[in-house]
Amino acid sequence: MKDQYFGDINDYRKYGLLRTIAPAIDGPLLIGWMLTPDDGTRDGEQRDYLERTQLHRHRDPALYDGLQSMLRDAPRPSVRLIESSSLLPRARFHSEIVPDSKSDREHWTAGLLTAARGADLVFVDPDNGIEVPSAPIGRKGSSKYVAWDELQSLWQLGASLLIYQHFPRRPREAFAKELVHRLRERTGANLIEAFHTSHVLFLLAAQPRHESSLHAACETLTSRWHGEISPIGFRGPRPPMLGLV
Repeated sequence: MKDQYFGDINDYRKYGLLRTIAPAIDGPLLIGWMLTPDDGTRDGEQRDYLERTQLHRHRDPALYDGLQSMLRDAPRPSVRLIESSSLLPRARFHSEIVPDSKSDREHWTAGLLTAARGADLVFVDPDNGIEVPSAPIGRKGSSKYVAWDELQSLWQLGASLLIYQHFPRRPREAFAKELVHRLRERTGANLIEAFHTSHVLFLLAAQPRHESSLHAACETLTSRWHGEISPIGFRGPRPPMLGLV
């Protein structure tokens, strides 16, 4: 995540997803921004949706109005704006810049895991997504990825996971299915949901105690954001109804 992206169309969908999913869990939400420095480009300026009110506002009016107001009044885009708002109730934040060097990354990861203690849901928001062989942790550019070991450690703390992932140039459904398989191998999660927007994949791995509530929240998400946030074409298994054998 870069501050320059704050409030763009991907952010609107991302926060809309969080505002639908997170209330299904009683405990705290941790947002690990995985911030990297702004790069001086004009990336992240996809904010013209804020001028097309009739097309977008109805998805989440409070969020839409809040982002519109923050971006109008702030000197520059920054995730600090939403941190200081009331748009993500019960959320806390890990906002340290992600380093590239291996030793500094280990320190950063320790801070993330400390911040995640007691959280029921952790959202990780890297620039690109889950680590790839061409950018192992410690190499230049690795700060744009969340490591599999980091995800596994967060899971072992007892948190359900929501992961932001950009699509590479390859068939999308096959790519998503591969990541779901690897996430299930790493976590043992029974319920893993995959959603996509025009450019982004979201992966949700539910802890066993959260399966029923998160499954219901995903159904609400699909209805509320129909046409903008959609199931990737396969879903995790429906959790058993409570009280039934």
